[in-house]
Amino acid sequence: MTAGKPSIAYFSMEIALSSEIPTYAGGLGVLAGDTVRAAADQGIPLVAVSLVHRLGYFHQHLDASGWQTESPQSWNVAEFLEELPSRVSIEIEGREVRLRAWRYTVRGLGEAAVPVLLLDTDLAENEPKDRRITDVLYGGDARYRLSQEAVLGIGGVRMLRALGYDDITRFHMNEGHASLLVLELLSEQRRCGGQGEHTREHADAVRQQCVFTTHTPVPAGHDQFPLDLAYAVLGSGGPLRDLEPQLCCDGTLNLTYLALDNSHYVNGVAKKHREVARHMFAPYRIDSITNGVQAATWAAPALQRLCHRHIDGWREDNASLRYALSIPRADIWMAHTEAKQALLAEVERRAGVRLRPDTLTIGFARRATQYKRPNLLFWDIERLQALAAAAGPIQLLFAGKAHPRDAPGKQLIRQVIEHGRQLRPPLEFVYLDNYDMATGGLMVAGCDLWLNTPLPPLEASGTSGMKAALNGVPSLSVLDGWWIEGCIEGITGWAIGPRHDGEARDDDPAEDAASVYDTLEHVILPAFYEARDGYIDVMRHAIALNGSFFNTGRMLTQYVSRAYFK
Repeated sequence: MTAGKPSIAYFSMEIALSSEIPTYAGGLGVLAGDTVRAAADQGIPLVAVSLVHRLGYFHQHLDASGWQTESPQSWNVAEFLEELPSRVSIEIEGREVRLRAWRYTVRGLGEAAVPVLLLDTDLAENEPKDRRITDVLYGGDARYRLSQEAVLGIGGVRMLRALGYDDITRFHMNEGHASLLVLELLSEQRRCGGQGEHTREHADAVRQQCVFTTHTPVPAGHDQFPLDLAYAVLGSGGPLRDLEPQLCCDGTLNLTYLALDNSHYVNGVAKKHREVARHMFAPYRIDSITNGVQAATWAAPALQRLCHRHIDGWREDNASLRYALSIPRADIWMAHTEAKQALLAEVERRAGVRLRPDTLTIGFARRATQYKRPNLLFWDIERLQALAAAAGPIQLLFAGKAHPRDAPGKQLIRQVIEHGRQLRPPLEFVYLDNYDMATGGLMVAGCDLWLNTPLPPLEASGTSGMKAALNGVPSLSVLDGWWIEGCIEGITGWAIGPRHDGEARDDDPAEDAASVYDTLEHVILPAFYEARDGYIDVMRHAIALNGSFFNTGRMLTQYVSRAYFK
């Protein structure tokens, strides 16, 4: 496909463009960045819209007890982005708020490029508090969040028009944060048809323009606001007032329902997530497009060189990674050893701990929140200690941030660090602070095993295990999200516990922890230390079977055929 004038507008509250640009918090933003990079590779005519987040998400500090505190991630916007001359205005709380856009250009493998527009309210003509609206990702109270979402959705559409993007046929909302763009598109429809109230016909026309991807089965992930706050921030007129019975329910503006009601195509991010989403949002038709990762971004340098030697054109055609099955075991292990050395050098530099290159290293790096259960591995420390003594030494490398207002998440980090300090040889433990793209890239390539322990069915997809698989690192994971599709037991990795097909189940950490311990002691550690060829075969299959499918090349091809140009 050859990119022309953009016809797809991709909206995301966060987007990971590089570690130096802190406009992302976690998996949602990393997926957005991977999507844009893949669009550039494939020449898809896409423009992305997000916010500039001048103070980032936050810089994580862990004190001696393991308690997390935060500080701003200030960065020099002008060093990385190009300011564009256009200005637009939106109304927030009855005030005119002026917006500008900064552009970051993502270049693909060929000549195609995708512009990313980062909206900014830090202009001298705005009131002081309005200049701060685009400062902090997921910061502030409900009023601040709704103001940000108005800038993204309403301001984003207006900025696209001001910059001459008049041929947009699809507006893709990456989660509900951007769904206020529906209100602006409704206003456009009314202006095109003359003045008067917004009508259901206007809504039908808007629906044909919109695509919505929902990412979370966790209720807290769906933004909703009391109607009195919505009217206070957005104004009492316009489509929200005219279509209130259709757009709002029980006195609440729910941004997820706003997107669901006004999109011609809706998808979850894994086959299992589609089932969960259909239960959550029963009246709606919901498809699934399983997430992927951008191979050229997440394959470590050593793995890239390995693929260049053995698989011609793998970057352009990720599906050709299936030919990794023919790569000699020695070459696989040599490339992995180089990636592991890079990781261990970074651990020593940052934590002052020298881990051993010949010891099985287990990685766990997730947002620190209760349903992801980062403490599951430490359920029975005596058992964990005994199995390492019996079957072989283990090194544990953890990372992850808790949201600043998530006190239970912060407590989880402290508990994990406390548990880690109780371990003794042959077990070692390190928790790396301030997890970001760069750290994540080293971990998914340099660890020997990737651990994931969510409580089903709360893991919508998960992409860290996909990145690990791309690097030949197998997963030991609960069968939820993408892993239901990616796990072939003993071939691409290993499952924790049985597959769960019902509704959310009660947390039974003892049963799941026992499954982890049994698999480590009787399967993984013996293979790693005593039957290395068999372990490398699992690594090779992780690349060939999972790396070749769970990538953004395949993912975007599905969006193109099902949502963008249908």
